Amino acid sequence: MGKISIVGIGPGNISDMTPKARRAIETAEVIAGYNTYIKLISELIGGKKIIRTAMLQEVERCQMTIDEARAGKSVALISSGDAGIYGMAGLVIDMILDLPESERPQFEVIAGISAVNAAASILGAPLMHDFAVISLSDLLTDWELIKRRVECAAAGDFVIALYNPKSKKRVTNILEVQEILLRYRKKNTPVGIVTNAGRLEETKIISTLENFTAEEINMFSLVLIGNSQTYVKAGFMITPRGYSRG
Repeated sequence: MGKISIVGIGPGNISDMTPKARRAIETAEVIAGYNTYIKLISELIGGKKIIRTAMLQEVERCQMTIDEARAGKSVALISSGDAGIYGMAGLVIDMILDLPESERPQFEVIAGISAVNAAASILGAPLMHDFAVISLSDLLTDWELIKRRVECAAAGDFVIALYNPKSKKRVTNILEVQEILLRYRKKNTPVGIVTNAGRLEETKIISTLENFTAEEINMFSLVLIGNSQTYVKAGFMITPRGYSRG
């Protein structure tokens, strides 16, 4: 029986990948992942066998990964960021544990730098206090539930990180989120937008809650909305923790 390494490859630049994640990819016999993520680590793959599938083919990808491991291969199943944060870890582990114990391949989850960590570091220090991470994709979660989660986070004065904030087909969700947040926060609340964090096309914008939806936002963006104490200083977002300086 082989082994599956469920690997978070980080935000996209190989220099941001953990040594353990890189080692798992380099030593694996088979690499499995979404087409876009395979391209990001192409220089590490060499002549290895590749299982690549498109978006919405996650179940098939996990099944092929399990089949390779049950055939005795070592497989690295990759996700961008951290595999346990909107990644492949939950699905593939659930599928493995559905098997009879004698037929389960070994597996391990290898942590990666999440997009929220990468984006926060580019913006400064916006996550110094409690924060909530919410995906605006309603493919797998009902939109009304997502809106309730946004409202609860807003009422609790959490810094809020938005994954999957806007796509070509889903353009109004972020406007609804803005409307909810404006009920609880001032119009000038800082909002940071990082697109392609850690990649060559990386961009950073700091706007306000009132105006941020006018900026370019897409599926490669992560949006960080400050809490009531977050401020901007010299082009950086900072959420104070309350440390005494005197």
